[in-house]
Amino acid sequence: MYSVIGVRFRNAGKIYYFDPVNVDLHKGDMVIVETSRGLEIGKVVEEIKEVSKEEVVKPLKKVIRKATKADFFQLEENKRKEEEAFNICLKSIAEHKMDMKLIRAEYTFDRSKIVFYFIAEGRIDFRELVKDLASIFQTRIELRQIGVRDEAKLIGGMGPCGRPFCCTTFLEDFESVSIRMAKNQNLSLNPTKISGVCGRLMCCLRFEADTYEEVRSEYPGVGKDVITPDGEGKVVSVNMVKETVQVELKELQSHREFPLEEVDVMED
Repeated sequence: MYSVIGVRFRNAGKIYYFDPVNVDLHKGDMVIVETSRGLEIGKVVEEIKEVSKEEVVKPLKKVIRKATKADFFQLEENKRKEEEAFNICLKSIAEHKMDMKLIRAEYTFDRSKIVFYFIAEGRIDFRELVKDLASIFQTRIELRQIGVRDEAKLIGGMGPCGRPFCCTTFLEDFESVSIRMAKNQNLSLNPTKISGVCGRLMCCLRFEADTYEEVRSEYPGVGKDVITPDGEGKVVSVNMVKETVQVELKELQSHREFPLEEVDVMED
């Protein structure tokens, strides 16, 4: 077992474990830690706890110190420099006539590396661009190609629901989302209604998908012959939120809605 603390470097980012050494830390503290990219600043989101060796990425990196005023000053200075780096990279991309969309520039805390995030349709040969950027900034350069979902997570914004993106507030990882989830929830299959700002199916379709899948087994399938208080009929649709079944009645030749408990499936 290892004694560790959990640290995040971004809102809704993954939690990484570090050795707290002898630093007195509490949830919400900002800390300077050693990472594979160099020194980084992050927030403690899980206080000291014991975890198994399988949960730890080895070698377990250490907490250097609790963040100081000087560290916060450097963090602000890094943000200012990131804006400058972003504009310089944009200019270089234009000079090289490269078909790529720059999303963000990010310094490591100790400024030992700049990471440029971009979107492109296919693979991009950016070797010459990296050479130019390295000569300008005199530090290590990394260009990282990301997807449109990652772009939304990095930039943030407001979703169709009027709330901040789920991916920027609490979703640590992107899970697969399918049209079937929208169908099971009786949602409109209009792409503009079920797609997020990123253009992909909304992540929130996944939130209740398992519940709908589980509850669906209690309902008769569409097209099933059923018996209702008003006679025999065929299921047209079900509404799991209202817990009702829409039935086409044979004798009355009309559609009526019944509570689930009033509908019985006819045996084949």
